[in-house]
Amino acid sequence: MRVLMLSTPVATHFTPMVPLAWALRVAGHEVLVAGQPDVTAAAQRAGLCTSTVGDAFDAVGFLSIRYPEGKRPLQVTGRPSVDTMAEHSKVWAVHADIHLDAYLGLARSWRPDLIVSEQYECAGPVVAAVLGIPAVTHRWAVDPLGEPTRRAAEELLTGTCRKLGLPALPVPDRILDPCPPSLQVPEAEPGTPIQYVPFNGSADLPGWVSEPRTTTHRMCVSLGTATLALNGLPLLRAIISAFDGLDDVEALVTVEPRFHDALGPVPRQVRFVDPTPLDLFLHTCDAMLHHGGAGTTLAAIRAGLPQVVLPQVLSMFATGDALASAGAGVVLADPSEQDDPAAVREAMRKLLADPGYRAAAVGLREEMAGMPGPVEVVAELEALAVKGG
Repeated sequence: MRVLMLSTPVATHFTPMVPLAWALRVAGHEVLVAGQPDVTAAAQRAGLCTSTVGDAFDAVGFLSIRYPEGKRPLQVTGRPSVDTMAEHSKVWAVHADIHLDAYLGLARSWRPDLIVSEQYECAGPVVAAVLGIPAVTHRWAVDPLGEPTRRAAEELLTGTCRKLGLPALPVPDRILDPCPPSLQVPEAEPGTPIQYVPFNGSADLPGWVSEPRTTTHRMCVSLGTATLALNGLPLLRAIISAFDGLDDVEALVTVEPRFHDALGPVPRQVRFVDPTPLDLFLHTCDAMLHHGGAGTTLAAIRAGLPQVVLPQVLSMFATGDALASAGAGVVLADPSEQDDPAAVREAMRKLLADPGYRAAAVGLREEMAGMPGPVEVVAELEALAVKGG
């Protein structure tokens, strides 16, 4: 079986599909990842073959021009509505339209039996329908974006679909969902569960992982690269300041070296960690504070950690709300709270002091562990390809 994987030009949109790609390869299938250099570079680092379509995109640069200097997205736009998310999705619908001919040309030449796309890549189902093969959509995690994305794609791609002989925008034959079912938003279309397997590149195991802890608690802080690049350094400074006074809590703050000097002096129990796959050290932590990114959230769930979520854009708010409703997290959604070290400190204290948060987090970990893994899902995809959808 030949499987073509498509992604919008953001590496973190693509990486949730890497474990499935590995499972397909182990099962003996051919996998080709197509996309712009932003994605193909990440795919090659994961050991996958690629076909580059178009030029580099630089999503962070594209977004940064929308916000004034010193303001991060949340301070400008606030919590997004469904309509706001639909407007944001239009960028990717237009992107799909621009690259559709190139994807069709590649697919007609390479002749895949199945197309798998991440949830924002609208071209996948269209290409699959033209070729008469099944299409699969792979979600990232908690998904309030599915309906808005679909609405934006129908508005902008229906005309193109009709020119290609399709009556309307095709729907995928399967949706693969790595989110624990109890955490998924009710408006999300039911999907086929696929257990989350973390992939965030490769690295050497840090030596400090095996060293004994010197504090009662350890918390990982990770805001992701985009949050910091989009004027997020003041937010990280506030978070780091929140550890001043929490003498029994060690902080592992994942941050690129280029930001270290700008962050200034830090409390003694704060350790900067260069970008490292979280699964190498989350097992040594008691909790996690982050921005609500899909991969970060699922990695923390896999480790059984309660979470403090400071959402910044789009689906991150739904992610925080879902964790709070499950009893596994505390959310600070207002920018003034996020920027207040005292408010952040109180949220961390609350999370670490109440064992109920940890118990709920362990419950989510067990739920995730019971989901079929990528290897098991491959068998379903093989059957889907044989039936032709």
